[in-house]
Amino acid sequence: MPQELHWKKFFKPKQILETLGIEGGRIADIGSGYGTFSIPAAARTRNTVFAIEMEPEMVQQLKGKAKRKKLTNIKTIQRDVSRQGTGLKDKSVKHVLLFNILHCEKPVNLLKEAKRILSPNGSVAVIHWNYDPDTPRGPPMHIRPKPEQIIEWAEKAGLTLHETHDLPPHHYGLVFKHK
Repeated sequence: MPQELHWKKFFKPKQILETLGIEGGRIADIGSGYGTFSIPAAARTRNTVFAIEMEPEMVQQLKGKAKRKKLTNIKTIQRDVSRQGTGLKDKSVKHVLLFNILHCEKPVNLLKEAKRILSPNGSVAVIHWNYDPDTPRGPPMHIRPKPEQIIEWAEKAGLTLHETHDLPPHHYGLVFKHK
């Protein structure tokens, strides 16, 4: 991860959450990092936002940030979701955020876990870097997923595509629901 101030330049979190329909209900932000999306998501719901991150330093930073902003509805969880799952109950969240994370080793497993914790009328929102070598950041091109790949993985996980979005200047967004 780049430094947080540099990282923030790539996103308009409030606008992205609004575009993807993330509002209300319990939210799981898997791979929450600095809280780029967890913090604004917490402002969009009175319910709990589970900010799940495997890096202990980032979890501590996010805890401190939530405390300074007096956000009592963020619950940070330090966990390697790829290996351990989220630890959340079946059908327990309305929205799952998988932002810039599906270049991981086992993306279908991550999507299956997202589906497992997703309530029947909920959504799994995905954003990722455009498949373009000119983007200023993002994973190497050989592991960077194209939208079609993510759609295929989601279908294998039991999800169906609901919406697609262009998120300029460097990202695309996909919203999935239960099949």
